[in-house]
Amino acid sequence: MSTTDVDDFIQQNRALADQVETFRGYWESEKHWQPRREFILRNINDFQLQQLDHLLSLSMVWANNVFLGCRYSTELLEKVKEMAEGIEVEDAPVFKTRDEIMKKQQGR
Repeated sequence: MSTTDVDDFIQQNRALADQVETFRGYWESEKHWQPRREFILRNINDFQLQQLDHLLSLSMVWANNVFLGCRYSTELLEKVKEMAEGIEVEDAPVFKTRDEIMKKQQGR
């Protein structure tokens, strides 16, 4: 779903879009919320109402990994990356592990 597709979806599904807006955390900047909202909208039809908390948790895992560099199990990251395929994040930070930093310093 491109940004245009997301906007079209929101226009056609106003009640659902309004519900999704309630999931935004007060701490989320527009830069963080827009991609997470797209993640939720792309995947919401794959989850039943009683599974909504699971979807929201997965959206937070994805956002925390992308924006904060949080690390999770390989299996979980593969799942959320697959769910987020095609979502474009502008100016996403790039994180390096301690091992990558140490290896670079040792190579000097």
